[in-house]
Amino acid sequence: MTPLGDKALALAQSLIRCESVTPRDGGAIEVLIQTLKPGRFLCERLRFGEGAEAVDNLYARIGEGPPHLCFAGHTDVVPPGDLKLWRHPPFAANALGGVLYGRGASDMKGAIACFVAAALDYAKSRGREIDGSISLLITGDEEVPAINGTRKVLEWMAKKGERPDHCLVGEPTNTMRLGEAIKIGRRGSLNGKLKVVGTQGHVAYPQLANNPVKGLIRVLARFYDSPLDYGSAYFSPSNLEVTSIDVGNQAVNVIPPAAEARFNIRFNDRHTPESLKTQLKEQAASALEGSELSFTLEFEPPSQCFVTEPGPLDALLSEAVRDITGTTPKLSTDGGTSDARFIKDVCPVVEFGLTTASIHKVDENVSIADLEQLAAIYRRFIEIYFKTFGGADAG
Repeated sequence: MTPLGDKALALAQSLIRCESVTPRDGGAIEVLIQTLKPGRFLCERLRFGEGAEAVDNLYARIGEGPPHLCFAGHTDVVPPGDLKLWRHPPFAANALGGVLYGRGASDMKGAIACFVAAALDYAKSRGREIDGSISLLITGDEEVPAINGTRKVLEWMAKKGERPDHCLVGEPTNTMRLGEAIKIGRRGSLNGKLKVVGTQGHVAYPQLANNPVKGLIRVLARFYDSPLDYGSAYFSPSNLEVTSIDVGNQAVNVIPPAAEARFNIRFNDRHTPESLKTQLKEQAASALEGSELSFTLEFEPPSQCFVTEPGPLDALLSEAVRDITGTTPKLSTDGGTSDARFIKDVCPVVEFGLTTASIHKVDENVSIADLEQLAAIYRRFIEIYFKTFGGADAG
C-alpha cells in the first residue's frame, strides 16, 4: 500500500464504523471534521430539518477564488437488514484478504475517504494556499428522502456566495472493474399510483357490478403497449415498470370496488415529468373509454433527468483514470438517481467512484486495491485540474 492508500483505507474504516443509517449521523461528520481541520480545511457543520428528521451535513473548503473544484458525497447508508446474514458485521469495517467489508464500503464511504485523502495530500504538497479552491459537500441524507441534505446545502452555499466551477460526485459508477465508466448524467425517476374505480358486487351477478380489475389490466397493458422512446444521444430508452398491484379484497366472491397499481418510470432527456403525466392520463382515459370505470393518477415529486455535455471535466477525469488504471472509461448515464441531480443546476457535474457489485447487499465490500487506485485517480485528477484551469504548477 502507498501512504495515500493507507490514509484512504484508515479513513474508510473509521467512517464505516459510524452507524449512519439515514437520517442518523453516527459520528461520521465529526470524523471528517477531525480529519480535515489539521489539513487547513475550514469546516461548516450544517444541520437541517427538525426532530427525528434532522440531518447533519458538512461543507469544507480550502483555498480562495477560482477555479473551485467540489467533491460531493454522502455518509448515510441503507439499513443492513438481517444481521444474521452478514458474515462480517456491517459496522465493524473488517479488512481481510485484501477486502474491506462493511455497510457503505462502496456506497459511498470508501469514495469519500479516497477524495478526502487525495485533497489533503494535494494541499500538503503545495506547502501554501492552493491556486484556487477545493471544497467538499458531504450529506447524511442521500439514500432517503434527500430533503435536508445536498439541496439545502446548495441553498446555504448560494447565500454565502459559494459556487463551484465543477463538481465530481463519488458515487459508485463501475459495474465490475474500476475505471470502466464515468457518469455524465442520470435518467429521471417518476413514481405514480393508478387507481381504477368500479362498482362492487357479487361475482355471481357480474351484470350488476363493474369490475375495476379489468380496467386496471387494460390501462397497464396500454402503458406497456409501446415503448416510451428508443433512447437518445446519451441515454438508453426510457422504461415504465409496474411495482405493485393491490385490490385489498379479502373475499373470493366479491367484485371489489377499486383496484390500484404503483409504477415507476425511469426517463431520459426526451421527456419531462409533466409530459409523461399528460401522456399517461391520455392513455388511461383511452383504455377505459366506454367502460363506465373512472380513474385517478397520483404522482410523487420526480427526480429530474440531466446530462453534462462531454467537455473538459470528463476529459480530465478520463485522463486521470487512464493514467492510473490504463483503462479509458466510457461515458455513461445508466443506473439510479443521485444528488448530482441537484448539483447540475449549479455547475457541470460528473460522477466517478467504486464498483456497484455489492452496494446495498449483505456483506457490502470493496477491494482494498481499488481504494488505493481510486485515491490515486482523485489525486491525479486534482493535479491536472488545477494545472489546466488554474495555470498552477501542480508540483
